[in-house]
Amino acid sequence: MNNLAKFYINGAWVAASDDARLHPVTNPATEASEGDISLAGKKDVDLAIQAARDAFESFSQTPLDERLKMLARILEVYQSRLDDMADAISREMGAPRHTLAAKVQAPMGMGHAQTTLEAAKSFEFEQQLGRARVRREPVGVVAMITPWNWPMNQVMCKVAPAIAAGCTMVLKPSEFAPLSAHVLAEIIDEAGLPKGVFNMIYGDGAEVGPMLSSDARVDMVSLTGSTRAGASVSKEAADTFKRISLELGGKSANVLLPDCDLEKAVTHGVQSMMNNTGQSCNAPSRMLVQEGQLEQAEAIAAKVCESITVGDPQDKNNRLGPIANERQFKRVQSMIEKGIEEGAKLVCGGPGKPEGLDKGFYARPTVFSAVNNDMVIAREEIFGPVLVMIPYKDVDDAVNIANDTEYGLSGYVYGATEEDAAKIATRLRTGMVHLNGAQLDLPAPFGGYKHSGVGREWGVYGLEEFLETKSVFHTA
Repeated sequence: MNNLAKFYINGAWVAASDDARLHPVTNPATEASEGDISLAGKKDVDLAIQAARDAFESFSQTPLDERLKMLARILEVYQSRLDDMADAISREMGAPRHTLAAKVQAPMGMGHAQTTLEAAKSFEFEQQLGRARVRREPVGVVAMITPWNWPMNQVMCKVAPAIAAGCTMVLKPSEFAPLSAHVLAEIIDEAGLPKGVFNMIYGDGAEVGPMLSSDARVDMVSLTGSTRAGASVSKEAADTFKRISLELGGKSANVLLPDCDLEKAVTHGVQSMMNNTGQSCNAPSRMLVQEGQLEQAEAIAAKVCESITVGDPQDKNNRLGPIANERQFKRVQSMIEKGIEEGAKLVCGGPGKPEGLDKGFYARPTVFSAVNNDMVIAREEIFGPVLVMIPYKDVDDAVNIANDTEYGLSGYVYGATEEDAAKIATRLRTGMVHLNGAQLDLPAPFGGYKHSGVGREWGVYGLEEFLETKSVFHTA
């Protein structure tokens, strides 16, 4: 991969400044090197922000049709590089290459571009209200800070609507997942986006995040990451009154109603939790089971875990790859140990790596049961293949337990019918709820309540995040 240690600024690959430093990229499946990237220093951040600032005046005045043609061209080039994107994602964060990376992770970027195109075509950028003409205009220069777990999903759900809105941007992808972002920069370069509209730097989030968030030339910060990172961005952005959009953590409850098909509900819940090796902010990590059905649910969960194959993400027979990086692997292992220490019942899995996988950051699919909602493993986001099962007395108790969390990103309800599940969904304090195994839908808003974030992404709701509202008053 060419130019890996360079940044993409003002339409060109630029060497890092003398205050940057190198950072190794490690393949989590093999622990082998994938090369080195540069971590930006203050000079690099300044250069990228200024490029976006200089490009904004012109790009913001570009007609919508032209911006959408640019986005369509990016989508076209992305399609031609889909295999490269899937390969990059698999190598950088361990997603199974032939299934998750190729069929879900990489295509999600295209899905957001296509959804944004459709949303923007029908969006009312101007409307008449009385004597006022109300305009929706680009917010300005946007700093984008993205994580490693669903790299192109979380990059493109920001980049695509920002382009459609007429914003310019500085993207800071996770230093643990830089390869896919590098491919995206190549795609955008080939698509011919005007210089300075899209700029990309790598960097340590704790260092570069405050530089981007506090800079007066930046009008908005859009971050997907931890609750701690969201709080930092909010504080750093406050003095310059920036708009912030935050998609943060979750500890989503999966309420299995007493009359549901328990076999189907538990199977779906365990499989959904383990997908992407449990590294999804909206994962159904707390399974709430009526106390009289807990033993039966445990047996089903154990059987499902035994059927999950963990190993080399290049092998199409493996469903789960490794944890994305060593730091997160250690975090997951410490939380599994914490669950044992707290006295939770270990149904399957446990600490350490699966048998025969000594190399790579692999974790065992783990299920704890008889968990109290006050335990650390029930309250903190683990971000690994670890499910906790919590018993409840009745439906009111289940709702109380589900809502007893600082998070509010997603929720899941499984009932005898979707109508039964929907009645519970209205009582959950979350931004999203899945009924009876329903999947996400890209045009629908993605985001949460409470500590899970501020604002919404995806589709028309994501487009609105990048727009300001202006009233132009006429005499008649």
